[in-house]
Amino acid sequence: MKYVVGARGSKLSIAQTNWVISELKKVNPDLEFEIKTITTKGDTDARPLFTIDQKGIFEKEIDKAVAQSKIDFAVHSLKDVPSQIDEKLLLACIPKREAVNDVFISSDDSTLDSIKSGSVIGTSSLRRAVQISRIRSDVKVKPIRGNIETRIRKVNGENYDAIVLAQAGISRLGVDVKCSALPINDFSPSPGQGAIAIVSRKDDAQTISMLKSIEDPDSRLEIEAERALSDFVDSGCRFPVGAYAKSNGTEMILDVKAFSVDGKKSLHVKKSGDKTNPKSIGKEAGEELRENGVNDLALNWREKVEEWNSI
Repeated sequence: MKYVVGARGSKLSIAQTNWVISELKKVNPDLEFEIKTITTKGDTDARPLFTIDQKGIFEKEIDKAVAQSKIDFAVHSLKDVPSQIDEKLLLACIPKREAVNDVFISSDDSTLDSIKSGSVIGTSSLRRAVQISRIRSDVKVKPIRGNIETRIRKVNGENYDAIVLAQAGISRLGVDVKCSALPINDFSPSPGQGAIAIVSRKDDAQTISMLKSIEDPDSRLEIEAERALSDFVDSGCRFPVGAYAKSNGTEMILDVKAFSVDGKKSLHVKKSGDKTNPKSIGKEAGEELRENGVNDLALNWREKVEEWNSI
């Protein structure tokens, strides 16, 4: 049997999709797979990601093809998938999660702590920009777009002295670049960071069963907690909220941090509970953030958007 798999045309997306296919073939050696690349709005819009007033800019067109039965399933970076997807679809599988931390790459091998004052640091994420500024208020944070290889090349040019991006992307691409890991305590990751989402149609039981053969149960539960939080707090690209759920035996701990866009104010919530009830943990964390005034932190995000658009 042959399956048609949808993915973006970027090197990272293709690498992730090929990894998924290789894992599926280990369990289902007789199956065949064909990758169909689909261009998304996120591939064609060059603005900083958080300034684009639309969720799912890297997955909407691909998931539409799944819903219309033009492809059998889609492979995404999970952090790009909105908490609410097409009613005909579901997250059929979440394989084992990669590292969730961010990394720092500089032109002279300096770290975030040691880089010289006034350096220009590039990032595609407002969350990362705010956390950089909280640690190093003496550097300039500038928006950067492009695939991972393009962003790394820009570090060696004249516009950027360093960049911050996700460890998972570098690992999946096998990029040979010197970098320093940023601690999760200082750089809270985006909900879903490091995870892959495989989306299929709800009524396609055969495909769902096949995809479930490579699901990682703990990764699924951790992601469900983080996505439940996202249902209560606007944690998309525009609003700086970080979240990381981690299973430990029968318990799960969800650590959440939210920031004002100038980085001067922050909220920190940590919730724990039975890992078999991840959505309730995420909901409780979101409710506590709301009670503590998380919505007030977002009041001036539009000013930051205008500032970054002018750079």
